[in-house]
Amino acid sequence: MLNPAARKSPVGLAGRWHVAGKQHPPVLTIGALRRGSGIEQFLGVAEVGGVAAVRWIAVSPMSGQYRISLHTVRDLDDDRFGDLAEFPSLDPVDEEHVGEGRELGRCADAEEAIALAERLAGAAPDRWVNFAVAGEEYLDLVRARRRGSPAP
Repeated sequence: MLNPAARKSPVGLAGRWHVAGKQHPPVLTIGALRRGSGIEQFLGVAEVGGVAAVRWIAVSPMSGQYRISLHTVRDLDDDRFGDLAEFPSLDPVDEEHVGEGRELGRCADAEEAIALAERLAGAAPDRWVNFAVAGEEYLDLVRARRRGSPAP
């Protein structure tokens, strides 16, 4: 389970700051992308054709651009396995290339890619995490459901 203090840390999750009235992604989030590391955000539960699912969005550096992908996978309800990219996809586009997700767009600029992901998927500006951390948030969700607690 993620340490609640880590959730509020500027290193763990990306907040926003204002410069001249315009919101900008934090340096750490942009820095991760520019260093070649992806970022992602757990979007929560969904249902696809009556099947329980979870969704997350990713922004990944690829060929000099930033690829925005939406992932919809079966909710395995397993609190010991959080590698979301390995869950069975419920999106026909992703069936051939498991883990790649549905491409929503590409941008040449990291900030534009984040803004596009937020607009297209309803991602929250302050919830971006480093690649592979969204699975930890999924595990928190599963454990909360088992305790009968509200989802984190």
